[in-house]
Amino acid sequence: MPLPDGHPIIVFDAQCVLCSAHARFVLRHDRRGHFLLASMQGEAGAALYRRFGIDPADPDTLIVVEGDRARRDSDAIIAIWSGLGWPWRALGLLRLMPRGLRDRVYRWVARHRYRLFGRRDSCWAPDGAQAGRLL
Repeated sequence: MPLPDGHPIIVFDAQCVLCSAHARFVLRHDRRGHFLLASMQGEAGAALYRRFGIDPADPDTLIVVEGDRARRDSDAIIAIWSGLGWPWRALGLLRLMPRGLRDRVYRWVARHRYRLFGRRDSCWAPDGAQAGRLL
């Protein structure tokens, strides 16, 4: 599958309330249109998950795909916030925290996301002008 040049792709769980809220946050604050989104439930998102060895039926992380590289876990979240610009870029300072600790917290939330935040019956998708940013 050819990827759009110059635009990192965030692959997320569109049935997860937390993940969908984060996707809406990205669309609202990414004023320069840097990121594209793909839900893991869609064809493009599932293909990207499989490409990087993640089962789209049982994902344990969201990923940010840039070219042939995928960031996952806390590195993916930090890459997203850093790509949004100020003031969100300041959250990139979380890189100073040991990755093992960051990832442990990330994985705990990811494992319990449906219980903590809920699950949608159908996938969330952006509307209007933002719909063109979803693969």
